[in-house]
Amino acid sequence: MSAPIEELYDYDVVRRLENPTALIVHLARPTIVLGGNQDASVLRDDVLAEWPVRRRRGGGGVVLLQPDDLWIDWWIPASDDRWQGDVRVAAVQTGDWWRDALEAGGVTNLTTHHDGVEGDPSWRVVCFAGRGPGEVFQGERKVVGLTQWRVREGTFLSTVVHAQPSTGVVDLLAAPPAGLREALDHVTVGELGLSDPDHLLANLADSLRWQRRVLYLDA
Repeated sequence: MSAPIEELYDYDVVRRLENPTALIVHLARPTIVLGGNQDASVLRDDVLAEWPVRRRRGGGGVVLLQPDDLWIDWWIPASDDRWQGDVRVAAVQTGDWWRDALEAGGVTNLTTHHDGVEGDPSWRVVCFAGRGPGEVFQGERKVVGLTQWRVREGTFLSTVVHAQPSTGVVDLLAAPPAGLREALDHVTVGELGLSDPDHLLANLADSLRWQRRVLYLDA
């Protein structure tokens, strides 16, 4: 029997945070993260042996995270006035924070997806291949991906802008569905033309009375 896959965070620590917290996360090396309910069998056997693989809590599919990704997670305690009981409203609110920050940085033609999950259901094995509430798009291409995990203490929302194309994740799957590679055509950090991406993350984390934490993960 294979060893259990380590979780991405110590989520028991997260849910004990009393203050609304924005976590800026930096990775030391590329890391594969499974969705909360995904079986590791979606990945090739050799990938499990050779790559760092972690599991997050919350929805969504496999995501390949890279050291230069713009990755920020948000913990909103249930007692905070930004906490939303509606899953979709919570996601859209978070996507709007990203959209506003990107527009302030000079990025144009952005929209936040307000509707439900869209796209071929088979593509949901991987994040960034469809549309979900709160995700930010430039035209038809995704900019910000989003997932969330909800517990009685609050809501944890994970968001990322990829620094590199993520089509390589298709080659890590045991049985990639047809059309998935084409569906993963998303905007990268370099295409946004930001003068200082790290400054944008800091501004996001410092806005709206967040407590800011910076994490360095060596998967």
